[in-house]
Amino acid sequence: MQYVSFRLSLAVLAVTLILPQLGCGGADGPEMGEVQGTVTLGGQPLPNAQVIFQPTNSRPSTGTTDDQGKYELQFTTDRSGALAGSHQVKITTAIDLPDDTRAAEVVPAQYNRQSDLVREVKPGPNTIDFDLEK
Repeated sequence: MQYVSFRLSLAVLAVTLILPQLGCGGADGPEMGEVQGTVTLGGQPLPNAQVIFQPTNSRPSTGTTDDQGKYELQFTTDRSGALAGSHQVKITTAIDLPDDTRAAEVVPAQYNRQSDLVREVKPGPNTIDFDLEK
């Protein structure tokens, strides 16, 4: 009987230690910041542009601008925002379209292929706007 009680105690301890580790981050996950903003090109809202925040050692967060140039970043399909810290940012309109073609790039290379944009994401809400020059 003591053996069964000991095994049951071990099982309860294992479940207590392991369950909080399962899932996608939660309170114990990486520190995140909610990121939204507006992208303009030559003073005009830039619709249908992909905004990519790439940290040094992790997956990127991405968002797509709407007709008013507004975007909101997603880290995963069920988690919004971006990792807290420094990110290289790329903004592009050369995205794959549903008809298997690629949209034309209207954003200068200095903001995508040759991007030198760097932004800091802080924990909590962040508004990060981009006013790109043609």
